[in-house]
Amino acid sequence: MSYTTADPGPPALRLASTGTLTYGLSVGEVLGVSTLNGARLIAGRSGLGRVVQRLNVMEVPDILSWVKPNELLLTTGYPLRNTPQSLDNLVADLDERGLAALAIKLGRYLDSLPAEMIAQADRCGFPLILLPNDVGFDDILNQVLTDILNRQAAVLARTEEVHRALVQIVLCGGGLQEVVDEVASLLDVAVVVLDGEQRALAGAGPDEHVQAMRAFEAGRHAACGCGGCGIIGAHGTGDHLVVPVMAGGFDHGRIVAFSPGGTLRGTDLGILERAATVAALVVTKQQAVAAVESKYRADFLRDILAGRAGDDDRVVAHCGGFGWDLDRPMMVVVAELDGRPRGTDTEAKNRGKAAEADGGTRGGRGLEERSAQERLAAAWTTAVRRHDKGAAVASFAHEVVAVVGADGEDPAEWAAGPVQAMVKEASSIFAEHLSGRRTFSTGISRTVASPAALPEAYDQAVKAVRVGRQLNGAGARAHFDQLGVYRLLSLVSDPGELHAFVRETLGELATDDEPELVDLRRTLQVLLETNLNVAETARRLHFHYNTLRYRIGKLERMLGAFTEDAHLRLNLTLALHVLRMRGI
Repeated sequence: MSYTTADPGPPALRLASTGTLTYGLSVGEVLGVSTLNGARLIAGRSGLGRVVQRLNVMEVPDILSWVKPNELLLTTGYPLRNTPQSLDNLVADLDERGLAALAIKLGRYLDSLPAEMIAQADRCGFPLILLPNDVGFDDILNQVLTDILNRQAAVLARTEEVHRALVQIVLCGGGLQEVVDEVASLLDVAVVVLDGEQRALAGAGPDEHVQAMRAFEAGRHAACGCGGCGIIGAHGTGDHLVVPVMAGGFDHGRIVAFSPGGTLRGTDLGILERAATVAALVVTKQQAVAAVESKYRADFLRDILAGRAGDDDRVVAHCGGFGWDLDRPMMVVVAELDGRPRGTDTEAKNRGKAAEADGGTRGGRGLEERSAQERLAAAWTTAVRRHDKGAAVASFAHEVVAVVGADGEDPAEWAAGPVQAMVKEASSIFAEHLSGRRTFSTGISRTVASPAALPEAYDQAVKAVRVGRQLNGAGARAHFDQLGVYRLLSLVSDPGELHAFVRETLGELATDDEPELVDLRRTLQVLLETNLNVAETARRLHFHYNTLRYRIGKLERMLGAFTEDAHLRLNLTLALHVLRMRGI
């Protein structure tokens, strides 16, 4: 809980600007000690909740250089006896430096306090205490400091006891829910653990209180504008306490306590901080276990798609333990991030060496790429699970693969229904996490009837996603059966044969070395697309009719009489299609 200087707050609790907790006695509690029985509060009543953590005695006029936050400053007024007018600004200066209160003796060096000083103290909520003449500063120092130390010792003892109890829960196999239940019981409030997307991981208390805590955190993030509020540690309001769940430098979410009646006590934050530490242990343990299980599932699915997982009966039985149903008609769906650099193994190695040489920037890009891949996997897992609980989903190095049931329906109709619904939902979830900065393309295979046919279906889905992106750009969604002639070209096992065909058919037009040749190839492509309609081609290319006739003559001298030879036109069309598939 973060209090301004005008806010009384709860006894014995204050958060510094860095979010660190300070323990002590409130000014109101200090006034209750026996040595201050005759003391009188003359201004700043609204600041009685300020915390006193240390004491200081004013012996010099320039005391501001020596004071510290959360101090109770004692003075006889002696340093100010010759300049009583300085008292007018003293309250504002002490309040600015975070002092708890000023206690002063009158009569010997100062007869009274200026009215403006008292008014300023009331405005700031800065307590001014009039000390009795018969009490010594040493008595005040001794008793108040003793009470502060006793309070701190009691708070630390209780916090350690709670910490041990929470750790014991984890050691006995308990999870987040058990930790939250224990904290809620200790504090007698509602408690919830939220992840970074404000999803409740565990909660204890009425549903309306859990929703109130989620709304509080969501509103705080929205108010900050970028997902952070600038408060490093714990924070909150009178009825909320919020502590980040951190582990290994990673923010895993928040643990939030809520008391609609504002009954949170000063020591509750310390308990919640210990609970956050234990919750971080639970979360990291769960993530480690999930990572191992996820890798095991991904490895087995990779074996299935490579055709080395065994016969169908073994595959079906083994996948049943994962909750996967592969004993039915299936499709393979591949989702791949757009904008990822591709190339040969040599190029990949060169990129790796460059990344090592420039670890700062390139390392950051690597982390961003890995984060985007993880978000893509999470989005697809969520979307697929909602539509097909028996589907197999795994994240590979550069793609997410899902084996989903086709339920015996017509493949074209089925792909236009549930699969497209999965793609749309995954896109929506992914866009929320990455703020629309990245997209992914999707490829869908034909329907297969058994696990033995999944390797072929996987190849089809991979070709569909890459051909679809090449033809339609980022964010493409393509079914293998919708690739047309590109489907046939993608089935050619030897890319070298395709490249040789392009060179033999297009000759000089097969390269991008000269802009003039690229321009001529574009003219040829539009001519073939319009079925040699010269007028339409001239309109599309914004050429004069005679200019286009000249270009056609030049193309025929280079390629042959394609305007008269249908077979040559077919070869040229196929060669241009192969060029469009370049890099796939």
